[in-house]
Amino acid sequence: MPGKVTLVGAGPGDPGLLTRKGLEALQNAEVVVYDRLVGPAILALMPEQAEQINVGKQASHHPIPQDQINRILLDKALEGKNVVRLKGGDPFLFGRGGEELELLVQHGVPFEEVPGITSAIAAPAYGGIPVTHRDCCSSLHIITGHQRAGKELDIDFEALVRTRGTLVFLMGVTALPNIRAGLLAAGMDPATPAAVVERGTTPVQRRISATLETLGQAAEQARVESPAVIVVGSVCALAEQFDWFDSLPLKGKTVVVTRPKERIGTLSARLRSLGAQVWEYPCIATVPLDPCPALDGAMERLSQYEWLVLTSPAGVDTLWRWLEDHDRDARTLGGVKLAAIGPGTDRELGKYGLRTDYVPEVYDAAHLGAGLPAGGNVLILRAEEGSPALTEELARRNIAYDDVATYRTVYENPRSQELREAVEGTEGLLVTFTSASTVKGFVSSVGADADFSRMAGMCIGAQTAAQAQKHGITVKTAKAATMDALVELIVEGV
Repeated sequence: MPGKVTLVGAGPGDPGLLTRKGLEALQNAEVVVYDRLVGPAILALMPEQAEQINVGKQASHHPIPQDQINRILLDKALEGKNVVRLKGGDPFLFGRGGEELELLVQHGVPFEEVPGITSAIAAPAYGGIPVTHRDCCSSLHIITGHQRAGKELDIDFEALVRTRGTLVFLMGVTALPNIRAGLLAAGMDPATPAAVVERGTTPVQRRISATLETLGQAAEQARVESPAVIVVGSVCALAEQFDWFDSLPLKGKTVVVTRPKERIGTLSARLRSLGAQVWEYPCIATVPLDPCPALDGAMERLSQYEWLVLTSPAGVDTLWRWLEDHDRDARTLGGVKLAAIGPGTDRELGKYGLRTDYVPEVYDAAHLGAGLPAGGNVLILRAEEGSPALTEELARRNIAYDDVATYRTVYENPRSQELREAVEGTEGLLVTFTSASTVKGFVSSVGADADFSRMAGMCIGAQTAAQAQKHGITVKTAKAATMDALVELIVEGV
């Protein structure tokens, strides 16, 4: 029985513009066939276990011919696989989506098309250009500027000029001189406002505004490259007034996020919403210790403890996994008080319907140990290499405790050479550190001998900052150990 092929429009680049239905299809894919117009943040959403096939189409260079792409989709579907064809923009708008379905129809393979947000509307919008406005035009026309080798553009320029509407040309960078000449020859006013939006909706977006007469020269001077959208019409005159994207506080800044992959999304999304170019390099991973006799023993004598202390969301997840594996639930914890090192751990407990009894005012191990209102025994569940500050404070106060390691922090990143090149070659690079372990993982990934002079470490707390400073990294520290304070630090730091 054949599988199914779903054409998914990935949108113009901003991962927030991928539709919910598109994301659902992508997450359920067994095979993903994608090309270069799909942004890296969206490619990062592909399931790790899925077969990922890069067909790498770009302007005037198709390493895998279209008929071969069609065949790949068919062959994978005939293997019974759930296949996603991930395409930039919308598959049915100059995306050759129809061509890719024809072979599937011939062989009776089920298929579906998930529309995507087209760059023809989104890129101008992110550049401050509404493609329609009641005072400017009454129609919008989307035209392909793709010019086959050795052939002239097949465009009726006189008809376009007569519409007096907004003209949006896709895939037209190479053909821009001919597009400009065709419109002028058809009688369009040379003073008509025009613009090119390069890499629209991404953090490296550029808008080059001009008139129809000067657009070619302006684009050449700016060295515009594809992908880019050409817009011609009176609405382009509104760009400076309506440009919201370029005014975002982190526009033009590059931020590396080093959190574990399962926790990287929230911080990355917030930074992207502020205009940052985010590079996700999860330098650490948490691996539960299984089997874990120490945890088994501690949980069996849980009634002997007054407090259960958790120092990370990963520790909460490991605890809950143990409860589920032993056919237990939250009622097991009913006789013990819960302490969390900070709001992140507190929120993770809340996901399971658990409320904490104590969170220190300063979110670190030392203040947790110094302030815990304990009179009886304390059980600590945390990573193998937990901060000694917690147990030192408990010992100083003569509070009995059992410190049980439930998971291991692994320092690994398969893109370590790429990360090192970014660190050593990007002036003003900001790297976020949300724990001392992320610093250790980062240094392990790039090498302790790397040149850290061009970057700054944006640290969530003093202990994290101290770990970074051991490696000569210039640091700034958030006012509080929260994601809100870390984001505020990054915005203020630029």
